[in-house]
Amino acid sequence: MAAAIQQRLAHTRCMYLNSPAMVAGLRSQLYATGTDVEYELGRGALVLVADDLHLVDGRFDVDRMIDMLEAAVQTALAAGFAGLFATGDMTWEFGSEKELSKLLEYEWRLEQLFHEQPALSGICQYHRDLLPHEAVREGLVSHAGLFINDTVSRLNPHYVLARSLDERKTAAIAGLDDALSVLLAVAV
Repeated sequence: MAAAIQQRLAHTRCMYLNSPAMVAGLRSQLYATGTDVEYELGRGALVLVADDLHLVDGRFDVDRMIDMLEAAVQTALAAGFAGLFATGDMTWEFGSEKELSKLLEYEWRLEQLFHEQPALSGICQYHRDLLPHEAVREGLVSHAGLFINDTVSRLNPHYVLARSLDERKTAAIAGLDDALSVLLAVAV
């Protein structure tokens, strides 16, 4: 993820949302790639988020997260950046309860926000070892692009442009399991 962030820092505000340990790890990776982390933080190009303000009583709140991202895009533009690149670990974002029932709604609304706010881009990180298979499958149909690792990303042939949440739910079908297995094998 450090390479993806480093590539964008010149013109785009980059927001990384994850646990304190993962934020510290990314900071180290950025330093290792030659990024002046303190400088980028100081000028507002890099935003590292390790708090849980997007949770309500320890539970993921879709509205709060979408509102936070929408405001962050506007703030980035007002500060003179070309846009906002946001990335977060879906396991961490959903809080200690790991309440994933809102995942599909969030991903659908986030994709809508990507269309409404062209200055917003991002990567939702799905760790196959930490999330249920169904959650990873739902993520697969939710976004037009796939970022597999720092060297492999591609257009997502399994993406379903859905006009409603119900339409998205029907898209996350078991037939995607074979495709998901192939993608996960590429990521190793």
